[in-house]
Amino acid sequence: MMRFHHQSHRYQPLRREAVAGLFVFLFPVFLPCLFTSFSHALPSTFSEWNVPKPRHLPLLRSALQRERSNGEQSDLWSPLADQGWRPCLGSVNVPSLPQKSEGYLQVFLDGGLNQQRMGICDAVAVAKILNATLVIPHLEVNPVWQDSSSFMDIFDVDHFINVLKDDISIVKELPDEFSWSTREYYATAIRATRIKRAPVHASANWYLENVLPVLQSYGIAAISPFSHRLSFDNLPSEIQQLRCKVNFKALVFVPHIRALGDALVHRLRYPRGERESHSTNHLRETTDHIDKKRPQKFVVLHLRFDKDMAAHSACDFGGGKAEKLALAKYRQTIWQGRVLNSQFTDEELRSQGRCPLTPEEIGLLLAALGFDNSTRLYLASHKVFGGEARISTLRELFPLMEDKKSLASSQERVHIKGKASLLAAVDYYVAMQSDIFVSASPGNMHNALVGHRTFENKKTIRPNMALLGPLFLNKSITWSEFRQSVVEGHQNRQGQLRLRKPKQSIYTYPAPDCMCQA
Repeated sequence: MMRFHHQSHRYQPLRREAVAGLFVFLFPVFLPCLFTSFSHALPSTFSEWNVPKPRHLPLLRSALQRERSNGEQSDLWSPLADQGWRPCLGSVNVPSLPQKSEGYLQVFLDGGLNQQRMGICDAVAVAKILNATLVIPHLEVNPVWQDSSSFMDIFDVDHFINVLKDDISIVKELPDEFSWSTREYYATAIRATRIKRAPVHASANWYLENVLPVLQSYGIAAISPFSHRLSFDNLPSEIQQLRCKVNFKALVFVPHIRALGDALVHRLRYPRGERESHSTNHLRETTDHIDKKRPQKFVVLHLRFDKDMAAHSACDFGGGKAEKLALAKYRQTIWQGRVLNSQFTDEELRSQGRCPLTPEEIGLLLAALGFDNSTRLYLASHKVFGGEARISTLRELFPLMEDKKSLASSQERVHIKGKASLLAAVDYYVAMQSDIFVSASPGNMHNALVGHRTFENKKTIRPNMALLGPLFLNKSITWSEFRQSVVEGHQNRQGQLRLRKPKQSIYTYPAPDCMCQA
């Protein structure tokens, strides 16, 4: 009895510690309001734990049982036919560079990589309009991605300057006499050299009337913010072509981005080890040896399904109450709840095609178009809201799906780790080398790549959101009906050239401003 009594005293503190530990773990669950800041820091632990179930299970089951059609595959992978248009950036005689500059032009660019890319193109155009010397643009830190990468971290600055040397003057940094003109300087007070209220899509005349006098008075002008600050219409043809020259010729990624991108493309084209362990005779080995020399085709899927996109859409993605609360909280934190879509129901948004496609839905779209489980798919995405659980159905449909982590070692990725802009740059580079590019929803990456691939006449599939929304709402639709609707609805959405209309972006629609009919 004495020994038992002694043991019970010895284990009582351990039991108390176990109960206390359980209480500490469960306490935030029942009183989440006391742990707001902690749950914001660790959303995967406290607000997004429900694994989303497939929302279109009958379609998914049918898609998993689909059979491969060789004829269908050949049509899918065939390159775009010649559409009778060619890049023409040198068809207009650009005026020679004046000997004297009006002063230094600084721009501060916010947004992600592709929004900044378009801002750089506009900055060159504005410098040309003003006859100013452009200072290499300053890239602001994005509040969502928190990447402090500079222009020179992303783009080959010497190539940039060299390609544009006959168009505008460019300097990497300001001379000492203007070294005071910094982001910090403009953040502390109102400054005469800062242009703060440049209107969205301003005309060339606006810059001549409002920015040129500042340049002439002070020798420098800083425009912040600058994104989307130049019109797409009523500009001289040489200015329009200069914007395209910057976008498609001058902006080249730094060597280590290109080297990693080339390695990823090579591994997608020539996958290793898929047949090596199955060789049973000399004929099989010889055939495999020949096959390995034949490059394989691949699709790049830009899966824009991050938390930012999911929250801003105000759509329901099937993650249950916890997910809805997490997204509502995020909307309140980032946009103070001011999101236009919030006034509509999920069904209203989906019927109008205003919800981004989930990984499951983009997988069903690709399967309906005829891509099968032998398709090599490269997933271009930074962070998928819901993590691996969210993309499990997509991976089930396309087991040969790859991404940066699966194709490259951690050592190869060391220079881009944790840097959203560099990660996006690698994806952009790989996407430009792919046989087919698909984006799950519109956005700056989608727009930039659609325009760039149009310029080079490469196949790009644009999901018909207005069609897909109602299709996915129809819970009684059969696989054959779904497939027929998808195929018919995407016949003219696979890279066919579309001419730019007024107010549309020249970076998404480069014809006819930057392309000529052959």
